[in-house]
Amino acid sequence: MHAVVIHETGDPEVLHWEEVPDPEPNEGEVLIRVHAAGVNPIDWKYRRGLVERELPTVLGDEGSGVVEASRADGFAEGDEVFGHTESGGYAEFATTPADTIARKPKALTHEQAATINDSAQTAWQALFDQAGLERGQTVLITGAAGGVGHFAVQFAKRAGARVIGTGGHRNHDFVMSLGADEYVDYSEQEVADAVSEVDVAFDTVGGEVTGSLVPAVRDGGVIVVIASAPPEKAAKARGIRTVLHGTQPNQSDLREIAELIAKGEVRVELSEVIPMNEVQRAHELSESGHVRGKLVLSVPRD
Repeated sequence: MHAVVIHETGDPEVLHWEEVPDPEPNEGEVLIRVHAAGVNPIDWKYRRGLVERELPTVLGDEGSGVVEASRADGFAEGDEVFGHTESGGYAEFATTPADTIARKPKALTHEQAATINDSAQTAWQALFDQAGLERGQTVLITGAAGGVGHFAVQFAKRAGARVIGTGGHRNHDFVMSLGADEYVDYSEQEVADAVSEVDVAFDTVGGEVTGSLVPAVRDGGVIVVIASAPPEKAAKARGIRTVLHGTQPNQSDLREIAELIAKGEVRVELSEVIPMNEVQRAHELSESGHVRGKLVLSVPRD
């Protein structure tokens, strides 16, 4: 098969679409013929060596495709599935444990389904499992137009929360169209100057943004972060709980989210679907930090 392999860390030029041996599923796993794979910031962080990973490696933690072979109960050859891709989704084939995937609803395209495991599931688990978001609460979501953020806005609004999104000027109308009640343009004002007393802050951006959220959260509130260390010291002084969230594949979550998308209750914003052999361009776009919604790679077919 062909896969995108990195043999050394560095710029996008280290990504190579090359021939490699087909992966073999172990007991309890399935082999998936990949149709589409999601692109996420963790991918270019691995590529750059900002997060350690044994090399050589095939990147990509999420995808959608068709079961080619199964060594697990509950899945058979020909099933359309989506979710985690353990051996790397930037490939023609990937293996993964059966409990990390779910059947794809017919109403979803493979490209839509390939966004669920990392981005949608991260938003879901961060808001509900970690923050315990409830109806009537106010949530602040940074990077509200991004892959995780645009799902978070929709999930929070659907749960009955008041939603405040942040981002650049060009994404104002987009985030409001997702259901946000307010929008803060970070190029015009500081979040803490515009927002106060929120129950939950969900930070998808990281860096300096994370610490700047503390003044916007009420005493005893919660800050959930996914891209950098939480501001524990500043938060503790006001009784604010902090969580560094790491998403765990959950079959029940995958099914529930997929059904919401299939029913049209949640929208997937596909920024662009890019052929797998143009993966270098996909990484350049992702690393720019200005992607609206999700980038997805499609696997070329002979």
